[in-house]
Amino acid sequence: MKQKPSLPEQAYRGRFAPSPTGPLHFGSLVAAVGSYLDAKHHHGTWLVRMEDLDTPRCIAGTAEDILHTLEAFGLHSDEPVLYQSQRTSAYEAALCKLQASSAVYPCCCTRKEIADSALHGIEGPVYPATCREGIPAGREGKAWRVRTNNEAIAFDDALQGSITQYLESQIGDFVVKRADSLFAYQLAVVVDDAKQGITHIVRGADLLASTPRQIHLQRLLGITTPHYMHLPIAVNVAGEKLSKQTLAAPVDASQPSATLLNVLKFLLQKPPADLAKSDLKTILEWAIQNWDATKLRGMSFAPSPPAPLMKQN
Repeated sequence: MKQKPSLPEQAYRGRFAPSPTGPLHFGSLVAAVGSYLDAKHHHGTWLVRMEDLDTPRCIAGTAEDILHTLEAFGLHSDEPVLYQSQRTSAYEAALCKLQASSAVYPCCCTRKEIADSALHGIEGPVYPATCREGIPAGREGKAWRVRTNNEAIAFDDALQGSITQYLESQIGDFVVKRADSLFAYQLAVVVDDAKQGITHIVRGADLLASTPRQIHLQRLLGITTPHYMHLPIAVNVAGEKLSKQTLAAPVDASQPSATLLNVLKFLLQKPPADLAKSDLKTILEWAIQNWDATKLRGMSFAPSPPAPLMKQN
């Protein structure tokens, strides 16, 4: 039976935002498919944004390869693809707004200095606010950090439930513009979601801890906070998240129907056995009609599929 959308049908705008640092692997395809299905099930708009801001890590030709892989699975952006590398002026304007309200400050600290003096938080060292009241004499501030406080930032995630974080003690004042003059992910994603009118963010649970930082920036910039849904991430046999660093195999786009069915099984959608005989379009239509994200509630990770459905290097 077709699931009835429970969200406003006309207002929904979702997105998939990969970084072109390597080809799509199964874990990133899960995020793409999950975000696509949630948008289309609610008769919404689905966009692709290429997060190519960290240029030293981007690999030439990878953005095009990612887009071709998505197309092979029938996942087409409803609007032109947005490239972060072309949005520097928008991030600069946001930083200027933060500077005008004294919400940010320059920082001269090196990673080693922070590691040597900081407490350990939920994502590594907590910045000890060394430069919050001014840069030490003889030093130059190159990075820009956002001031945080210990007021609780809480939000309700559609799958992970109620999440609360205390930024000052658990994260510390975080960087929005790096010492190498590149803008940080946390600022760029907030500015771009606002630019594209994103109302619902569906992505991997590995980004769950980033969400309070983004909500903090949304509040500082006067941006509406979207709805969040963090899908379980795919892990390998060692329990490590599938990624370029863990040598995750690229998705094999030559057999999209079989791989898409594997993604649906990972997402606990339980496609009927006879769907294996259907073409990609039919499988995708069934998945859109029958999408039920509630089956994933409380899951933050799950084993990846067997190797035969992956491209072997």
